[in-house]
Amino acid sequence: MKFTDTHCHFDFPPFTGNEEACLQRAAQAGVEKIIVPAVDATRFAAVLALAHQHTPLYAALGLHPIAIEQHSDAALEQLKQQVQQRPAKLVAIGEIGLDLYMDNPQFDRQQHFLDAQLRLARDYDLPVILHSRRTHDKLAQHLRRIEVPRRGVVHGFAGSLQQAQTFIAAGYAIGVGGTITYPRASKTRNTIAQLPLTSLLLETDAPDMPLNGFQGEPNRPERVANVWRTLCELREEPPEEIAATIAATSERLFQLR
Repeated sequence: MKFTDTHCHFDFPPFTGNEEACLQRAAQAGVEKIIVPAVDATRFAAVLALAHQHTPLYAALGLHPIAIEQHSDAALEQLKQQVQQRPAKLVAIGEIGLDLYMDNPQFDRQQHFLDAQLRLARDYDLPVILHSRRTHDKLAQHLRRIEVPRRGVVHGFAGSLQQAQTFIAAGYAIGVGGTITYPRASKTRNTIAQLPLTSLLLETDAPDMPLNGFQGEPNRPERVANVWRTLCELREEPPEEIAATIAATSERLFQLR
């Protein structure tokens, strides 16, 4: 089976300085392509350099809500300049979104930066990689107000079936990660089991979101294969169809070459 990890922070440890060996481990598990989303403007150059230097890697540039303290209008302008240049392996605006889980979320500022980045994605014809914690309904409102023609993915989804269906009806994919490997995550597992296969993507969020059985360890892109195996247990389609359909959705959404 061949996989794309559509969300891996490969510009962070334990991958930094050990990229070739980490990519070989991923390849041995069938992971052929990895999308690396930036979280703030200081990481744009590093993420683009990784994508340029390593064939399996692709870049997404964005201002993550978790780093809201660091963002500025100058950072937005820096993002715009990068997008205007359209580097060959830039495939999305991300990671962007909303987060009400953290202390002092500065939610008005979060929404300002989200809307500005949605407009960039709209104006420069790129999909978005969306972060959402305790904000699914609010995020859906923003997506209705600012239409992004290429749509994108709501990554690390752990909301309700109705919320997932709202995003899918708007044309967005749902990112399936390590949460489904935990038997206690029955709501998310049941939701993912019921969604259209054509709306699902695989991801790890490495080095974050460790899978069941790997708690306390940095997550790794090769474990997207473990996510797929769990997904096969939850779905009725044959494993080969699940892998092929998700691969096709990944290629189409991000125009991976």
